[in-house]
Amino acid sequence: MKAGAESVLYHPELKRFVRMANRNEDKSWEHDRTIDSSMYGLWYFGMFEPDDPRIVRTMEAIREKLAVRTAVGGIARYENDYYHQQSQDIATVPGNPWFICTLWVAEWMIAMAKTRADLKPAVALLEWCVQHGLPSGVLAEQVHPYSHAPLSVSPLTWSHATFVMAVREYLDKWKSLPK
Repeated sequence: MKAGAESVLYHPELKRFVRMANRNEDKSWEHDRTIDSSMYGLWYFGMFEPDDPRIVRTMEAIREKLAVRTAVGGIARYENDYYHQQSQDIATVPGNPWFICTLWVAEWMIAMAKTRADLKPAVALLEWCVQHGLPSGVLAEQVHPYSHAPLSVSPLTWSHATFVMAVREYLDKWKSLPK
């Protein structure tokens, strides 16, 4: 699987992984270049190290292209995500911010941290989740990119579970790093 991902899903011109590849009749590959936050799974599930330069460039592309550029912030699921889409201004709102997608970026930042100071950007994303949850602590699936109201399923167990995992990863990393 890893060899297949390296040979088919890694795009040398883009210097990052792509979301999907389809085989054409002439046996060439057609790549879906859409930035998709689920590409974090390439490192999270152990196929590649989080500091592999190809993963670094992929995760940086996720951070750059999927950042919601409104006062709400957060990370979208993928470029031009149509699910409960609230804006056609894709440059500002590539999709609604999702708790899990924002947390996936935080988990990568945690994995990459070499010092406790390196953890600060991840803490900001954990705090984003707290700030955009309901006062009860309930986390939805997504957040409205302008009003920060919950969108879609609420509460979403997956959002809560990912938040707990990210906090645990943060605490483990904090303990493992020199003071």
